[in-house]
Amino acid sequence: MDRFDFSPLFRSTIGFDRLTRLVDAATRVDNASLAYPPYNIEKTGDAAYRLTMAVAGFSQDELDITTQENTLLVTGKAKKDEDGGRYLHRGIARRAFERRFSLADHIKVVGASLVNGMLHVDLVHEVPEAAKPRKVQIGTGKSEQLAVPQQEQEPQRQAA
Repeated sequence: MDRFDFSPLFRSTIGFDRLTRLVDAATRVDNASLAYPPYNIEKTGDAAYRLTMAVAGFSQDELDITTQENTLLVTGKAKKDEDGGRYLHRGIARRAFERRFSLADHIKVVGASLVNGMLHVDLVHEVPEAAKPRKVQIGTGKSEQLAVPQQEQEPQRQAA
């Protein structure tokens, strides 16, 4: 049995739509497409990662890296080989590929390079200041409520 029924999760959770879609998509993986091109994912620092793909035979203009929302898409489209009749044996695969990677929240692609047939994509985990924990000071003395600044609604009312 290689299929799981996730419908109970959909019925009993709220706000976890992305997580359940990821789990559902992971169970529907086509194993034939996973073999090409081979890749490594390594952790290069506390909040840094590197994706390395073996793309022998592809030039820089035949590769495309795109990020949209929480997805990294790497595609390769080999140009038509004009001297294709010269080969007696062609063992270096140059077939087109499309590889998708799901990125966690706040993962950003900071650079990419193509060196010796290896495509390196560098990523970092950048948590925005608003999402970082902050220390709240506890005051002593008498309890008073702090005044919350009013937004500029008064000038808008006067203008109307």
